Amino acid sequence: MRGSIAGLASPHPLGPTLPALYQEDDFAQSMLAALDEVLAPVISTLDNFDTYLDPHLTPDDFLTWLGGWVGIAIDDAWSMERRRETVARAVELYRRRGTAAGLGEQIEIHTGGTVEITENGGTAWSIDPGGELPGSPKPLVVVRVHVDDPKAIDPVRLDALVAAAKPAHVEHRVEIVRARKGAAGGVAVGADTETK
Repeated sequence: MRGSIAGLASPHPLGPTLPALYQEDDFAQSMLAALDEVLAPVISTLDNFDTYLDPHLTPDDFLTWLGGWVGIAIDDAWSMERRRETVARAVELYRRRGTAAGLGEQIEIHTGGTVEITENGGTAWSIDPGGELPGSPKPLVVVRVHVDDPKAIDPVRLDALVAAAKPAHVEHRVEIVRARKGAAGGVAVGADTETK
């Protein structure tokens, strides 16, 4: 809810709209000036309503509410830029929900790290019946997250995120791995690993 903003002038002051008899009345003018001060933020909000619906422009305190409109839970520990990016990409993430690419994007937004996903399922076709089935009989997805500081990531929250975003019948395992820069600037896996 928008509160009063000091110095914000109403674009439509009420005082000049009064009949001529009250134009000179100081009491009436001061009462309407007080109403103008209360109405100015309301008029400003309505005039700029489109910016409230844009995750990159909306006020910070409105972003969580906007995230609720698109069904995105925002973590208060995230930076404001990460929160805004999550809300802005909500529709795109929902469209890819349940896929490895969608899961990877969601985890990258959540952790800020690089995500590696390994699935053991597969599909194949054959004109000959009785062929060998692809993948393994028990579906499993392994999510490995490479971050600079594995201790900064809450493994319980990350596990819950993966559990909510993957298909329900697929088991999963989450590994949080320290990433360090290699000689060529690439990412190499360090020794610190946390598995859930």
